[in-house]
This record gives sequence, structure tokens and C-alpha cells, in this order.
Amino acid sequence: MKKFLVALLTTVLVASMVACGGKNDVTTETTNAPAEEEIVSDGTLGQDLLVVFAEHLKANPEATTQELADAVITNEKILFSGGSMPVEPGFLMGFSADITGFEEAVSFMPMIGTIPFMGYVFSLAEGADVDAFIATLETNADPRWNICTEAEQTVIKAVGNKVFFLMCPKSLEG
Repeated sequence: MKKFLVALLTTVLVASMVACGGKNDVTTETTNAPAEEEIVSDGTLGQDLLVVFAEHLKANPEATTQELADAVITNEKILFSGGSMPVEPGFLMGFSADITGFEEAVSFMPMIGTIPFMGYVFSLAEGADVDAFIATLETNADPRWNICTEAEQTVIKAVGNKVFFLMCPKSLEG
């Protein structure tokens, strides 16, 4: 009987892993640009929200990371209840290693955990190596951080010393 139960549980475990193992085309767009550069969306959710971030920062150069994250998560393109909260350096959801090297950061995400959507706004010290920080984010981003879901798109963009990071589906419609 015990052998039967072990075999049954093993079969269920393997079946659930296979069911969750679908592979999406994950695209990563990483850029570092001056604050005055115009950012244009390609029509995907990640790029649309990057534009929201950049436009809010351009209109409010002294905006805090909290204000920038709130501008993104409350945008009309977000079709779920979302929220934001400050985070400390160290383990951050969506990454495979500790993320450090920022002065302050705020995460923004859905209140429902099964949506593959995870974002951050980071503020770096003046003179910090923004390119190295972006490389760390890109290297350690894990689009499959959420069980049975995978982000289709990762967008990372620095505007001055503020860094926008988002893993998300290309669209929330459907």
C-alpha cells in the first residue's frame, strides 16, 4: 500500500510540474537613457507602463520611488487590483539572487498572486554605476518566479538615477 501511495504521489507531482512547465517567448528590453530622451511604446503592456513611468518622472523630476510606482500600478492599463510597498536591499521577489546597490526601492504588483506581473522602481545614489545595476537585475531576473505562470516580457530602463524594472505579460486582455 505504501509503495502504491508513493507511486501515486510521484505521478501527481510529475504531472503538476509538466502542466506548469509551458515555455513562453520571454523578451528582455534593457536601456539606459538620458531623462530628456523620448520613450515610445511598442504596444506591449511593459512598454506602455514604461512610458507611464517616464512621463510621470519627466513631469515630476523630484518624484519619489513610491510616487512613481503608484503612478504605474494605478494606470488604466492595469486590469487588476494592485498595490505597492517599499522594499529593502536583499532578497526581492522575482530574482534568483539578492539585489543590493540601491538607496531606496518600491515594488508594485497585483493583489492576486497568480498574475505573472512584478515590478520595481529603484533609486540609485548620484554617480552610481547604473549600467552595472541594470546588468545585475537582468542577470538575476526570474520570469518564472510565480508558480505555474511566466512573465512574457521583462523591461528594464534607467532614467537618470531611477530604474524601472517590470516582468509581465505582453497584454492583460483576454
